[in-house]
Amino acid sequence: MRDLYNQAALQSSRAITRLYSTSFTWGICALHPQLRDPIYSIYGLVRLADEIVDTFPEINQAQLLDELETATYQALDRGISVNPVLQSFQHTVRCYAIDRDLVTAFFESMRMDLARKTHNPESFSKYIFGSAEVVGLMCLKVFCHGNNQLYNELSTSARKLGAAFQKVNFLRDLKSDFEERGRIYFPGIAFETFSRRELDAIVADIEKDFDEALEGIRRLPKQSRQGVYLAYCYFRRLLNKIRNSSPQQVREQRIRINNGHKLWLLAQVYVRTALGMI
Repeated sequence: MRDLYNQAALQSSRAITRLYSTSFTWGICALHPQLRDPIYSIYGLVRLADEIVDTFPEINQAQLLDELETATYQALDRGISVNPVLQSFQHTVRCYAIDRDLVTAFFESMRMDLARKTHNPESFSKYIFGSAEVVGLMCLKVFCHGNNQLYNELSTSARKLGAAFQKVNFLRDLKSDFEERGRIYFPGIAFETFSRRELDAIVADIEKDFDEALEGIRRLPKQSRQGVYLAYCYFRRLLNKIRNSSPQQVREQRIRINNGHKLWLLAQVYVRTALGMI
């Protein structure tokens, strides 16, 4: 019966991921089948916390987040949870020896969303680490599965990739973050006066993150390389589209890549990885 419950828990995290993020789902589907469910499990918890701080302003969000964090630690300690998402997450954390400090840093950043509307360089760096870089490190633990030397060697690249993904999302969600939640993540940026110079500087910073991340992607185990590279290609193409947009367009609309273009990227990635061209 425990196996049946674990399967049900995994299906919950899988369904959440597929519903909320088609881009990450495509990347996960390009991983080796054995790696997919652990990554779904990580994303399930991340999405649950995001929902608390982003979607329920009419209730006590801080209390809800505290309850989720407490329940997460209880699940890790007990090795079981009646919350299916936490059940699948704790199973992955325990199976792949994911450091609890990464979980703690994640919740610290989620709590920052409830306390801060703008950031200085120091708080921005801390937020990026906890909200995105640690997620990259959790996934890297899965990809390396016990190879601690490889994990240590690729940890910087994993952090850079997580940071790049997060910053791209900040750009494409500039309008909704400001108008719906009053947030501006990038330090020194004012929504109303967002300029070409500021956009170019942010894009250049993200490009640097992507360049450093790619070096690590090339060294990932074969079972994970294709899926991570697909996500990398999708977000880098999205960044290119943002770069070619005006600051006004970035302020007024969420930049997207259509499904046809995603399919073209998927085919291109399959060919490049098959030919060893990454």
